[in-house]
Amino acid sequence: MSSTPIEIETPDGVVPCHVFHPPGDGPWPAVVYYMDGMGIRPTLLGSAEKLAESGYYVLVPDLYYRAGDYAPLDHATLQDDPVQQARVMTMVALVTNEAIMRDLAIFLEFFDRESRVRGPRIGCVGYCLGGPLALYAAGTFPDRVAVAASIHGANLATDRPDSPHLLADRMRGALYLGVAEFDPYIIAGETQRIDAALRDAGARYTLEMYSGCHHGFALVGAHGFDATADARHRQRVLDLFEAHL
Repeated sequence: MSSTPIEIETPDGVVPCHVFHPPGDGPWPAVVYYMDGMGIRPTLLGSAEKLAESGYYVLVPDLYYRAGDYAPLDHATLQDDPVQQARVMTMVALVTNEAIMRDLAIFLEFFDRESRVRGPRIGCVGYCLGGPLALYAAGTFPDRVAVAASIHGANLATDRPDSPHLLADRMRGALYLGVAEFDPYIIAGETQRIDAALRDAGARYTLEMYSGCHHGFALVGAHGFDATADARHRQRVLDLFEAHL
């Protein structure tokens, strides 16, 4: 497996990224892998690498790059440390749908130039913070995003003017939403709201409730991690990508 740290320049700065792909020159379908709120760390990169092993060119951008050259997060204590959590929330505030779509436009240009990418259609998968970004990408670039998966994502259907569910009628790719039964980040009625929006728009989607699971079920090291649910979601994503990408 080939792993390469790269930097991609955007109108807002330089994004540190990791790229994973199988050995050789490809080409392979491209996937943008959107991190969760805990940020870039070895376990997250290991998960992206597993996806690449199945035959994909996987790009993992650091969504916190707009915070500048920030000090590394202590992932061993982050989930229980209110000081670190407050610090993370200041960086989360910089991760807006509009800003990340500006980045994605640049990533698409990067893929178009990359000989190891088989284009033009790509996939997006996002966890937690990255979940709504994957769906928003499907609605913003419907001709390019062929598949999008949100795994225990929040803010999928809110009253905000940039809520992903408002783009449901533009999402022409195949979608998968893996939802934890117990998720404090999902507001009351949100799952039903995104389900209704996608259904009414005639979107091609599957919404699967992970019964008994908590937020973070697919993230090694998260308090809610569940190995069985992680394996199930991974297979669902692979099936989606193999069928539509």
